Amino acid sequence: MEHMIHPFSELFEQLGLDASHQGIEHFLQQHKLPDEIELVNAPFWSPAQAAFLTEGLQQDSDWAEVIDQLNVSLR
Repeated sequence: MEHMIHPFSELFEQLGLDASHQGIEHFLQQHKLPDEIELVNAPFWSPAQAAFLTEGLQQDSDWAEVIDQLNVSLR
């Protein structure tokens, strides 16, 4: 099965965040995670956002690659 690769902006849309280039840049500048906190446990996610990220990673869904990119970008 071939996975679809979602752009970063689509992930932000799925999370209900500003998906514009400026919105993404602002979010990444304002939210940094220390290495000891897993992405899905970040304090700035709503329960629904955390569930979406958790499910995407656990099921190795089409979103997993871009979720991994978000994780790296927040470090």
